[in-house]
Amino acid sequence: MAAVAALQERSSSAFGRRAFARRNRIRLPAACGPVVGILLGLLLAGSLELATAPTASAQSFVYTYNPRPPKPVTARPANDGQMLVQANEVDYDYNNSRVSAVGNVQLFYNGTSVEADKVIYDQKTKRLHAEGNIRLTDVDGKITYASILDLSDDYRDGFVDSLRVDTADSTHMAASRADRSSGNYTVFENGVYTACAPCKDDPQKPPLWQVKGMRIIHDQINKMLYFENAQLEFFGVPLAYIPYFSAPDPTVKRKTGFLMPSYTTSSSYGFGVETPFYWAIAPDYDLTFNPRFTTQQGVLFQGEFRQRLIDGAYQIRAAGIDQLDPGAFGSLPGDRRFRGDVETKGEFALNDKWVWGWEGVALSDIQFLQDYRLSVYQDAFGSFLALPTEAPSQLYLTGVGNRSYFDARTIYYLSLSGNQSQVPVIWPVIDYSNVINHSVLGGEVSYKTNFTNLTRDEAVFDPINAVAAATGACSVLTSADPAKSIVPANCLMRGMPGTYTRATGEVNWRRSFTDSAGEIWTPFASVRADAINASISNQPGVSNFLPVGDTEALRVMPTVGLEYRYPFINVQPWGTTTVEPIAQVIIRPNEPYAGKLPNEDAQSMTFDTSNLFSVDKFSGYDRVEGGGRANAGVQATTQFDRGGAITAVFGESYQLFGLNSFAVHDVTNTAVDSGLQTPLSDYVASLSYSPNKVFTFSTRARFDQATWNVQRFEAEGRANFDRWSVSVLYGDYAAQPDIGFLTRREGILVSGSVKVASNWVASGAARWDLVANQINQYVVGAGYVDDCFVLAANYVTSFSYATTTSPPILGHAFMLQIGLRTLAGTNTTAQ
Repeated sequence: MAAVAALQERSSSAFGRRAFARRNRIRLPAACGPVVGILLGLLLAGSLELATAPTASAQSFVYTYNPRPPKPVTARPANDGQMLVQANEVDYDYNNSRVSAVGNVQLFYNGTSVEADKVIYDQKTKRLHAEGNIRLTDVDGKITYASILDLSDDYRDGFVDSLRVDTADSTHMAASRADRSSGNYTVFENGVYTACAPCKDDPQKPPLWQVKGMRIIHDQINKMLYFENAQLEFFGVPLAYIPYFSAPDPTVKRKTGFLMPSYTTSSSYGFGVETPFYWAIAPDYDLTFNPRFTTQQGVLFQGEFRQRLIDGAYQIRAAGIDQLDPGAFGSLPGDRRFRGDVETKGEFALNDKWVWGWEGVALSDIQFLQDYRLSVYQDAFGSFLALPTEAPSQLYLTGVGNRSYFDARTIYYLSLSGNQSQVPVIWPVIDYSNVINHSVLGGEVSYKTNFTNLTRDEAVFDPINAVAAATGACSVLTSADPAKSIVPANCLMRGMPGTYTRATGEVNWRRSFTDSAGEIWTPFASVRADAINASISNQPGVSNFLPVGDTEALRVMPTVGLEYRYPFINVQPWGTTTVEPIAQVIIRPNEPYAGKLPNEDAQSMTFDTSNLFSVDKFSGYDRVEGGGRANAGVQATTQFDRGGAITAVFGESYQLFGLNSFAVHDVTNTAVDSGLQTPLSDYVASLSYSPNKVFTFSTRARFDQATWNVQRFEAEGRANFDRWSVSVLYGDYAAQPDIGFLTRREGILVSGSVKVASNWVASGAARWDLVANQINQYVVGAGYVDDCFVLAANYVTSFSYATTTSPPILGHAFMLQIGLRTLAGTNTTAQ
């Protein structure tokens, strides 16, 4: 029987109604649209999951919740004003103005569906009543279950019995009854909330944690959830009773209120507790006030202001304390009444390719951040075991194109070690590089530029022998005769006093040919020019390294070369092997002004297979490699058909003619002990082997060219199984007296983790100094992580050895963190 025709049929029976049995599909007109709105009234008007404090103000953890896949974006269907109703039977009681759908009732409207055993709509009272196995699914994927539902058609009043809600982000809520009044307040009686998924084997088993409340009130206008007579349960066992607390509902990403407290301990300020208060001033800016109450030093006031604009964001952070017991920090700089700092940073986009920004810090004293463990100087474990020596303040502009890059910045480093006069001020440093998008002479052309200008008030010297280190011969303050003791035989000059300016430009061209035999020929050419101006202050000992006064220099380095590769490929049933001899010849003049100019950015030099075939092996612009050179080696790679690969590289570098730049003693002796200082370099080799996704092995080595003695050796192994992982790193480094390493260094670092149970992880690491036969750092930790709960503890200790018999502790820290997803998180740190 046609359902649409039935809508037009009038009943003449004594009861004034006519029933249409069997499975009917009916499309109701737009006037019936509020029926589904009534069904949604209780839970569609506002989500009922709990929310934590604003993301940016919440505490960060070492361990995080298991990631969830991103929610699919559901396209909301157009409101066509019609509802589809399916039921075994639809009855129309015209006398009482009631419409009833009975048996497997399904209502579909604008992407929302309602299922129940029976649905009745009373047109006189304008109320909808549903009962029996009610399931409501909204367009966002939230599912609501109930046994009885009764609501008015304007959503303002009603109740639901035996309610259960499952949201799209896996939060769950249940209540024996929910009453809605005044169109705003929904009261859940005997409510339960959790973000933990129910046990698959036993859904009736209590979740890991849940919050039970005698009453849970949802204020939809203010978007708040209020819990009355609540208790926190773990595995069904009550652990904490809270008479009253509130939390923003999940539609709110930012809400004014108190955040979870955190706790710290220190021998200098005692026990401290922080009680952050978050103020959502406006949609685009907020303020977090975070006082720390300490038992020995009083209140450390902290505040952070953040604002997001259309094209970027910035933040300002400040802290300050009037210390009650300054003497607890020993001598200066901590021994003062007022201490504090101000920090700021921001970044803004000019368009899709250009951004500019800044960061800055100002301190009352250099120890303030360390003493109170603030800002970025706190590592992942909440400890200060590896402190930075400077805090940068900078202003920058960066642009990224399809084949180009630009960066300009000015940098001021605030010394945290008390040597501010020895730290440079960079004003500015500018880098630009570009690859031309069309060929020139059949090859690729690229160019790059760099401009650097820096100033420093006082020279920086480091001792390179035991006597100089013991007597302070490289310090103007401790040396008896600085002019005679601050000499290259005793010291390195790590930083020049005065002003140093350099402008660099370089153009490169290269093209590859493959002949009929499969040989690959790559000619290349480049020209680089450096314009240098240095104004060096005449301080004690400086003239023993560089000419004092004004120095101007123009350094030009043209280069031509040829690279040759001839890969041999062998295919076997078990895999493919490629053996590739590589040779490189470079022709260029000697390095101009070698060792006679300041060296600020090219002080690091490690010769290995990674830079064996680099045309210029120096790490920065202040040095440039000169003289004729040849690099030769072989690379072999095997790919196994069943997975896994092995790669080996071996080679050597040869000084063909001219001045060997790596044999020149400059102010920092860069590369003098690198293995490249002789006409025949040391041999370099590397080997990596990955038999499968579980194991990885790699070694890097440098051997003396004449004796094959090991000059540098590193070996690393990693294993990652389903339940545990381990890594071992071994290092052996020969003495490098020319740069201050007087003895051989040898050590091993071991780290590992094991999955004790499905969600329990234990981890640890230790670093062993094999020369001193001492452990100089270890870390142990354990944690529980799942989709709704985090519990983690870490302990870190680092040692500094003054003697071989009594190792004093340099630093140690303990950190405990607890997190309940969507509800709260806190941590405690002790040092």
